Amino acid sequence: MDEEYDAIVLGTGLKECILSGLLSAVENYKVLHMDRNDYYGGESTSLLLAQLWKRFKGSDEPPAELGPPREYNVDMFMMANGALVRVLIHTSVTKYLNFKAVDGSYVFNKGKIHKVPATDVEALKSPLMGLFEKRRARKFFIFVQDYDDNDPKSHEGMDLTKVPARDLISKKYGLDDNTIDFIGHSLALYRDDSYLDEPAIYFIKRVKLYAESLARFAGGSPYIYPLYGLGELPQAFARLSAVYGGTYMLNKPDCKVEFEDGKVVGVTSDGETAKCKKVVCDPSYLPDKVKAVGKVARAICIMSHPIPHTNEAHSAQVILPQKQLGRKSDMYLFCCSSPHHVSPKGKYIAFVTTEAETDDPETELKPGIDLLGPVDEIIFDTYDRYEPTNNSAEDNCFISTSYDATTHFESTVQDVLALYNQITGKTLDLSVDLDAASASEEQ
Repeated sequence: MDEEYDAIVLGTGLKECILSGLLSAVENYKVLHMDRNDYYGGESTSLLLAQLWKRFKGSDEPPAELGPPREYNVDMFMMANGALVRVLIHTSVTKYLNFKAVDGSYVFNKGKIHKVPATDVEALKSPLMGLFEKRRARKFFIFVQDYDDNDPKSHEGMDLTKVPARDLISKKYGLDDNTIDFIGHSLALYRDDSYLDEPAIYFIKRVKLYAESLARFAGGSPYIYPLYGLGELPQAFARLSAVYGGTYMLNKPDCKVEFEDGKVVGVTSDGETAKCKKVVCDPSYLPDKVKAVGKVARAICIMSHPIPHTNEAHSAQVILPQKQLGRKSDMYLFCCSSPHHVSPKGKYIAFVTTEAETDDPETELKPGIDLLGPVDEIIFDTYDRYEPTNNSAEDNCFISTSYDATTHFESTVQDVLALYNQITGKTLDLSVDLDAASASEEQ
């Protein structure tokens, strides 16, 4: 390997594949992409049922009553919304994928599952609020829908870059804690309540994005999901990188990052060293440059019915805000089925995930699992989350963070965009016209 690359990317997880595609297609980098595995996707792959059973049960013969094993594509991670959609369109990766809208978006509140209201009309119909609260919520949603950065009249005399979200929601519109809870966690998709003390502009834009996505996809949720599972996403970005000259090498064992004077100079595998200026990788490739920051608990459930109280939705997300569970972390349910080509007809795959707060994930996940009704099979799993500790400006190593418990991929894309900025010194412009590009991914 005498060639020198602008960047070597290690691992074919979604984050690494997006970065590989962006660096190749947008920045014209010469990229070599390597993985110790013989398949794309890393920890964000989709598994056939036999692969799932072998990984977690030690047997590649799942129960016959689950149906044809090859009709399953079981994701290790989940769903797309907002910023990821913009990245897909910005890079034209949509030409390699087919998407279908997720049927429903729900929130767990006071012991029940409710549809998430995202507009002034839905606010008036929602059983989440009493009569007077509905009217206050309606005024808030109208403000969000009408808000425009470039139209001072829509700001109602406020500078949202200075007004905290807490003041806007509770003082300006008088919304109660219950309403704030579901708006902040199931529309703005925040994982904790620290946003309440941050400038309200970020909160408003996240709620606005939710409502715009909901209207655009013309379904019951603001989410889209690729046919055959999220394992298709890394492969699509790999194709993009290859089109722009990226080189892929799978099944490369013992990829060792080489350094001189503290800076990366290449990667060695099978006795050969490929030279490079930068390395992009997941935490497993540079374990001495990361630290453990938490643990995710998840349950993978196979069922013969949709999640109860979701209007018989073939696919749905349910967010369980932390306050509703007396926890520090939100819990997420996601269910998908045969219309997305991830299971045989009549079978549903549900995921329950949360940030682990104890050493007993089965007990922690019980509030979410209890909402599923009867379960045919269940697999419990935990994995550690890592964050980089290195200074990428000094060693030219750009390490992604581990995937968190969220099912909507917002934090995943924010990590990708931050890494892109660190690698290139540029901010990726995602101000694309979503409506103009809608035909390519709403197939």
